[in-house]
Order: sequence, then structure tokens, then C-alpha cells
Amino acid sequence: MEWKFQTAEELAAALRANEVTSAELTDEAIARIERDNKVINAICVPDFERARAAARGADQERARGEVRPLLGIPVTVKDSYNMAGLPTTWGMPQHRDYVPAEDAVQVSRLKAAGAVVLGKTNVPLGLQDIQSFNEIYGTTNNPWDHARTPGGSSGGSAAALASGFCALSIGSDLAGSLRTPAHFCGIYAHKPTLGLAATRGMVAPPAPPLPVDLDLAVVGPMARTARDLTLLLDVMAGPDPLTLGKAHDLTLPPARHERLGDFRVLVVDEHPLIPTGSAVRAGVNRVADALSDDGAHVERHSPLLPDLAEAATLYTKLLFSGSVARFPVEAYEQLRTRAAGLSADDQSLDAARLRGMVFSHRDWIEANNHRELHRHGWRQLFAEFDAVVCPITPTPAFPHDHNPDLLERRIDIDGVLYTYFDQLVWAGLATMPGLPATAIPAGRSSAGLPVGVQLIGPMFEDRTPLRLAELLEQKIGGFQVPT
Repeated sequence: MEWKFQTAEELAAALRANEVTSAELTDEAIARIERDNKVINAICVPDFERARAAARGADQERARGEVRPLLGIPVTVKDSYNMAGLPTTWGMPQHRDYVPAEDAVQVSRLKAAGAVVLGKTNVPLGLQDIQSFNEIYGTTNNPWDHARTPGGSSGGSAAALASGFCALSIGSDLAGSLRTPAHFCGIYAHKPTLGLAATRGMVAPPAPPLPVDLDLAVVGPMARTARDLTLLLDVMAGPDPLTLGKAHDLTLPPARHERLGDFRVLVVDEHPLIPTGSAVRAGVNRVADALSDDGAHVERHSPLLPDLAEAATLYTKLLFSGSVARFPVEAYEQLRTRAAGLSADDQSLDAARLRGMVFSHRDWIEANNHRELHRHGWRQLFAEFDAVVCPITPTPAFPHDHNPDLLERRIDIDGVLYTYFDQLVWAGLATMPGLPATAIPAGRSSAGLPVGVQLIGPMFEDRTPLRLAELLEQKIGGFQVPT
């Protein structure tokens, strides 16, 4: 029997029943990677010998009767996580030889759960793209169409899962970096509530792995089913043992409902700053119809929804204020000069990006205060609704575009070109206030490409969108093997 597209849950059951060993699963996965990765280029740093040793150890543990949630399951890890003995580059050529001395906290949790780590997956330069390519490891291709991107920055992990190279993977998300690759590759991913999962050791080289509270950015699980997402999130969730973990224990509230028909859902498929492509709109409608057919309360409009244009502008400023914080002084001064020349009437996203790049601390505090108002707006919305269904990006996976000037790139939405970075507004809808969001497959485009949507849930109620994802998977189907 081939095990490559079995879920982690199914593999765990087969291991418990002695139908297969972890050593056999690992050898099969390695053989598949060695055969197919040349084309996909998802695995950028293999760690096969240590994986084989870990698999043998897992089999011995199981023979002794030991039980761990991921015991013997083959997984991969995004390159951005530190792993002792392997390079951590973030795709940056100057750090191609940087090897950290200790594992990131999430890698440690994977290993403590018994997972077998096969290696690391590819990312874009500095994790700052919606694609996954860099000078060190080259370009990762979408398993559905090799001429297209698998997304970024967790594109290597999404492509590895869609190709059957592993059962689970871990990624990160600042600008849709979990959700966009899931949408482009037809898999599942979950952006946890901000602060839910410790991030220590998911750090750009050569910075020390300190327990820093990140703004906007999270780490999270990727899988081929919604239930596997929950399995992996339970391993990842929890505060850093060096800080909040000294005093806090994590108890996530249960999902609000167990039946699809009991959910109250707001469906949003239009954004004031960028159109939604026909393929993505069809995916949103497919999910909305499935909810309605099962008796769920579905609304298309609500005065409780925070202003989408304001949210996008605020997110853009916060995102870009962080992305250029370490720019050289000369470059920063040039940006300040450009920003000073903006008209006060220019409220475009281009202007928001430039203003964010030169934020003062006072500017950031003001933006953060506005964010708290948006968070309170979301609390009020989630008193009336359980989840929001909306796009992740306006289109399915787009062709590779390696123009080094990202501001010159464009995306094609039903034949009309738009600014490349404007597509981030949908990802930012959940990221800016720190809400959990689960990416799920929602069908395929007329060109045969996967289309996903995101289910945004209440803060720290991550089990609600995850349970909704599981119920929708049963209703409309989920992952399909690339053809």
C-alpha cells in the first residue's frame, strides 16, 4: 500500500495497528522526495539520515507501549525555523552557511510529540514575497501547474503537502504566508490567534532566538485535512516556557457548535480596494451555498463588519513599518523624503505603504490605538456571528514573476492588472486584529487550479473555525491529488 496521501490521523492509526512502521513510512517518503522533488523543489534542506534514526526510535518507543500525538509521523519544517545542525537562511545568500545551535521551540515541540522531521522547505528571500524562490535554493513550483507559484512565504511546505512528501508541515504567517500557499495548492492551513503559539527560534539569521512578542506574525500548522490541522495545532499551541509559560496554562474554548446548521456565518466576497476574481468568488459562493443548504444562518452584509478600506490601510501601514525597520539610514531618509511629498488627500494603498515605511513611534502608537478599536468591532461582530467566510487572495495561483522590484509587479484579475501588493488586503483582514483564520479548499477554477477561502473566527476561539472547516470538508470535499 502507498501511504503518501494518507492523513496524519490515518497514519497514526495504521502505526498503532502495526500495519506499517515509521521506518517504512519514512523510507517511502524519502524515496518519493528523491524522485519528485527535482521538479517541485519544495524540500530545500533534506535531513534524511536523522529522520531515519528518529523513525527507528519511534518504532522502538511504540513497541514499548509509549504514546505521543505524532509518534512516527513524517513531517517537514519551513526553512525559517531554526533546527540545530541544519542551515537557516530565510533565502538570504549572505546567510547560506548559518547553522543555529538549538531548535526553535516549535521544532522542539514537534520532536517531543514524536514527529519525524524529513527536512526543511523553501521560502522567498527574507520571507517577503507571495511566492517561494531565492538565489540559494531556486524556485518552488506549484504541483498543479509548474509554471505557477505555490505561494509564499510557506510555499515550500504547501507544495510538499500537495505532492505527498509529508503528512504535516509547520509554517508562519504575517501577510497570508500560511493561507495563500494553502489556497494556491489546495491544502489546509490555520493562522492561529496572535500569541497563541510560541515563536522563539523562528527568527532571521543571525539574530539570537529570543522569546520576542511579534507584531502581526504567527506560526501555525499546515495539513491535508482540517482534523490534522487541529492535531498539529494542539502540539504547537501554548506560551513560551521562558516567559508566559512560567505562569500560564493554555485552555482553548471548545468550538461554538458541532453541527453545520447551527453556525451563524457572515459571507464577504467584495472589497472596496480590489476586485474579487470570478474563480475565487465562485469558491466563496460554493461554501456559502453549502452552509445554507445545511441550515446555517448566512448573511451577506452586516453593519457590524469593521470598515474594510480602513482595515486594509491600517494593516498596510503596520506591515510595512515593520518590514523596513532595519533598512540602512540612507535608504530610510530617501523614503522619508518621498513620503513628505505625498498629498494629504492620497489615501491609496501605495501611499499607505510609503507612510508605513517611515512611521515614527508616535505614528505607530496612533495606528495601534486604531487597531484596538477594530478589535473591539470584531468582538461585537462575533457576538452575532460565529465566523466570517471570505477570500484569501483575489485569484488562484498566478504565474511565476521574478521581477526584483516587487512594486513594479502586477496581478491579473479577470484580465485587468492591479498592483501586486494590493492582494494582501484579504490576508490582512484577520492579521491586523490578530484573529484566527483557517484556509480550506473550496473547489477548482475553470483552468483546474485550486481555489481556497478563509474562515475567520473570534480571538482565541481557534477551535470554532477549525470545526467549521472540518464540517465543510465533509460537506463539499477537501484536498484533491494534483492532476
